[in-house]
Amino acid sequence: MVTEKNVIMDETAIRRALSRIAHEILEKNKGIENCLLVGIRTRGIYLAQRIAERIKEIEGVDIPYGELDITHYRDDREEMDRAVVKSYLTLPEGSSGIHDKKVILFDDVLYTGRTIRAAMDALMDCGRPRMIQLAVLADRGHRELPIRPDYIGKNVPTSRHEQIEVALTEFDGKDEVYIISNREER
Repeated sequence: MVTEKNVIMDETAIRRALSRIAHEILEKNKGIENCLLVGIRTRGIYLAQRIAERIKEIEGVDIPYGELDITHYRDDREEMDRAVVKSYLTLPEGSSGIHDKKVILFDDVLYTGRTIRAAMDALMDCGRPRMIQLAVLADRGHRELPIRPDYIGKNVPTSRHEQIEVALTEFDGKDEVYIISNREER
């Protein structure tokens, strides 16, 4: 078995995609009033932070962003302890929570939709947002649940034996998106 790892988005492509997503968010929501960005731990947090920075450059106003740890909501875990859920949503100091807000949820790669379902469950346990929108850096298809992103950095049609891996400077020391293929040697 040979593993091939090819870069499909470099630092420039990621920067352009995030700039486009920031503009799309502003256009769709007619500004940022009542908007809150929430990144799914780990890389989604950095994407939300970068979008917040881009929006500040464009609009000159701060948009609050927070982070969400969905560990206890994943359906591949045996036990789900929701009694402590509110500690898994971290919002900026002075934030009024998610009630009646337009929450824009960020993740690095959208695949089956199960991570997003878990994130929505966690958010709903923390309040009742006006709406939830989804932004992803890469959408690779193969949904198992009826979940569709509102904002996409790049559509990457894949087979099930391929993977998409995202590296971000804040966590991995560089900005790149890879497609990883496993094929048999000849």
